[in-house]
Amino acid sequence: MTPQWEYLTTFMYAHIDNPGAKEYIAMEWPGKPKAKYAPEALVPELNDLGRQGWELVHMEPVGAVGKNQDVGFMAGEAMPRWSNSYFCVFKRPR
Repeated sequence: MTPQWEYLTTFMYAHIDNPGAKEYIAMEWPGKPKAKYAPEALVPELNDLGRQGWELVHMEPVGAVGKNQDVGFMAGEAMPRWSNSYFCVFKRPR
């Protein structure tokens, strides 16, 4: 039988005020400065989804998330555009 999957797409935001982020960073990297938008701030939420059986299969930074949940980006921009927003795709067996 061919495996069947269900998928979850969501935006995640790296922010030190995410639930459990400060504690996780302090435990894993004692003495590391707690940057406001550190990607490590995503780990508690990623771990929670993993406990629910979701496997992260794709993660991509996005320039902005619009009011309609659309994605904004700048193609060919000379200056870097900074973002703490990520588009994520997860899957788990159905």
